[in-house]
Amino acid sequence: MLQIRGRNNKDGSFNWRDALTDAGIMAGLTFFTALGGLGATGAITPREILAAGIAAATQFFMVLALKRGLRKEE
Repeated sequence: MLQIRGRNNKDGSFNWRDALTDAGIMAGLTFFTALGGLGATGAITPREILAAGIAAATQFFMVLALKRGLRKEE
């Protein structure tokens, strides 16, 4: 997994399972790295958690958009 391009299933439909798994992994990585970076500046408050959550959500949907848009046409 963790490929830049999305895949199609054998029947030609888009493979959402792999795309969602990859997007979830990347979003989790983004959340914890953002939280770690923000935590290095001081105490973790709800503001830092919200900022890391926004970064993770943005990463999640960006990965899905890339995978859906970069798949090979059948």
